[in-house]
Amino acid sequence: MDKNLNGKGHHEELPDHHDDPLIEFLHRTIRNAVKVLAVLMVFVIIWGIGDVIYVLYIRLNTPPVFLLSISDILATFGAFLAVLIAIEIFINITLYIRNDVLPVNLVVATALMAISRKVIIFDFKELTPMYILATAAVVLALGVTYWLISKKQ
Repeated sequence: MDKNLNGKGHHEELPDHHDDPLIEFLHRTIRNAVKVLAVLMVFVIIWGIGDVIYVLYIRLNTPPVFLLSISDILATFGAFLAVLIAIEIFINITLYIRNDVLPVNLVVATALMAISRKVIIFDFKELTPMYILATAAVVLALGVTYWLISKKQ
């Protein structure tokens, strides 16, 4: 068992019982807030799926009908990837609710997916070289971090 977990499978940082009733109430409030976030994330995912459908509908019905330009394809990819990132965040939230897993590798993978989405939809005509280099540094740092975490397991 992870050293940060108590015997009940909960983080020591948010135990079910505490000597101070106020602290116990606050811990319970935080655990319930995380559950509310999970419910809200499901709504965001459903909304995102609707957005993907809407983007595809609009792009396919704009003349020339049923033809997609590169920018249309990139916008569609962006909408798809946003939903996938929302799903990854939902998984992070549900793992946090379970309290028996600290998904550091999943958090890093989600961040890597989010920055990758950004790179995929880059409009290089609008970006400065410094912005591109900074993004490359973030991608490299997250990639190395993910590799190190994966190698450790």
